[in-house]
Amino acid sequence: MCRYEVMQEGVRAKMIIRRLGDCEEFISGDKALLRELLHSAKGDFKFGYSLAHATVKPAEATRPHKLVSSEVYYILEGQGLIYIDALNQPVTKDCVVYIAPHACQHIENTGVSDLKFLCIVDPAWKPEDEEII
Repeated sequence: MCRYEVMQEGVRAKMIIRRLGDCEEFISGDKALLRELLHSAKGDFKFGYSLAHATVKPAEATRPHKLVSSEVYYILEGQGLIYIDALNQPVTKDCVVYIAPHACQHIENTGVSDLKFLCIVDPAWKPEDEEII
């Protein structure tokens, strides 16, 4: 992680920059390919959320799961279907999806290229707060 510190009117402020390619890839419990960009419990941060970059390959889907926390997806590339409880809706680039705590959810890539999106979890994601269905 690259860290830059700047002085601003005598007060020490912190700027934290992370590059996607510098973040380790891993497969999440719901089977998405993730890179964790920021997590409140994994640095000297003053916020309570986590931010990850997710990828779902063409013709694949994440496993249905529930989180104790709320979640927001921001679709960066590709197209898919988001399933939340009994509902489903198509999503494409620039869509934002709010997922309420305890909602059963998964996302399916219906396109021919990778489906890429940002995941914001608030409060921050913890393994014990996720239930794979």
